[in-house]
Amino acid sequence: MSKSNEKAVALKYNADQDLAPVVIASGYGQVAQNIIDVAEQRGIPVYRDDSAASMLCMLDVGANIPEDLYQVVATIYTQILSTAAKIQYGDSIAKPSNATEQPNE
Repeated sequence: MSKSNEKAVALKYNADQDLAPVVIASGYGQVAQNIIDVAEQRGIPVYRDDSAASMLCMLDVGANIPEDLYQVVATIYTQILSTAAKIQYGDSIAKPSNATEQPNE
């Protein structure tokens, strides 16, 4: 995808304040690239999914995610959490805690 076709949406969610995730930025082309650059510079996970970005870009900044997009956003958050855990704990999270390594024979 060329950078001119790039789409990006930034979401925030605070369980104490928000009923659902909120769009805090969205855009296309250079604006999208700026959103991605800021996220990466601040260590905010970036999830790339053109279809999800297309749907979420239709929402206004400041809007709560509508119920019909909850599953899409839940999938994104789940993937981000999984990736973060793998980075933090390495591959050990993929194995049951009672698994033992078998020596090579």
